[in-house]
Amino acid sequence: MILNIGNRTDIPGFYSDWFYKRIQEGYVFVRNPYNPFNVTKYLFDPEIIDGMIFCTKNPFPMLERISLLSIYDTFWFVTITPYEKDVEPYVPTKAKVIHSFQLLSEQVGRERISWRYDPIFITSKYSIDYHIEQFGQMANELSKYTRQCVISFLDLYEKTKRNFKGVGSVTNHEQEQLVYAFSTIGKKYGLQIHLCCENKSLVRENVDADGCMSKHVLEKAWEFQLEVPKKKMARKECPCLITADIGAYNTCGHGCLYCYANDNRERVMRNMKMHDKDSPLLIGKIKEEDVITLGEQKSWKNGQIHMFDIM
Repeated sequence: MILNIGNRTDIPGFYSDWFYKRIQEGYVFVRNPYNPFNVTKYLFDPEIIDGMIFCTKNPFPMLERISLLSIYDTFWFVTITPYEKDVEPYVPTKAKVIHSFQLLSEQVGRERISWRYDPIFITSKYSIDYHIEQFGQMANELSKYTRQCVISFLDLYEKTKRNFKGVGSVTNHEQEQLVYAFSTIGKKYGLQIHLCCENKSLVRENVDADGCMSKHVLEKAWEFQLEVPKKKMARKECPCLITADIGAYNTCGHGCLYCYANDNRERVMRNMKMHDKDSPLLIGKIKEEDVITLGEQKSWKNGQIHMFDIM
């Protein structure tokens, strides 16, 4: 199986102490976001966890103790975008994140880390020319440390419209302009560009729509084959392996206006105050009315299911 660490929130950026304690204690509890009294227990067992996928805007807090992950195969997505504090108020400076990206790559390997430049939106400040210039500068700094970059254009979910007033969709023409420019830059620096759930008409030389967290990408990085069980995809156009996630929504402190995982800042702050690094849950503690079940954990390398007692 694969564990996702960071799809619902930025665990590396804000909860690294908690995560490393979970690794050391060998298990984690995850509250169901849609049925909060249902809690799933996952074991940190390298015999049944084939890999861990991390998504973060700030990998730095993970670096000092990253040797604790040496028995696991990992893959890292680090988001570095060109926006300033008006859009990403609590994200570290781009220089710091780029430096952390480089240090992380030196630890895990160039094949196991991907740069995410997303979501892309257009305003008078963040114009097409601005994006092209910034993308080129970042590609120059990152290309020795990764072989790929994931891009996507802003999706206007209701929470995004509510939190990010006045932002609009990127037009088809604007998308074509940017993808053409990014393709040229990517070719120059040896970067394969993956479109994340975007129109396949944008595919061209060194730009694909085959998935950024796909079976193919992970097999190439980890150098073994995966027998992935068939399951309903989160989105039909997305071939990525969105599997067990140990995070929780409304808990990321970066405060990005475009965020898909946070409803509002007040709720996030309330939740973050309930975090206890010694709890097996990311937020809060186990309650008497909670129903704890053990997640089915199956190695996709050997096909054997391992079931354990909950306590």
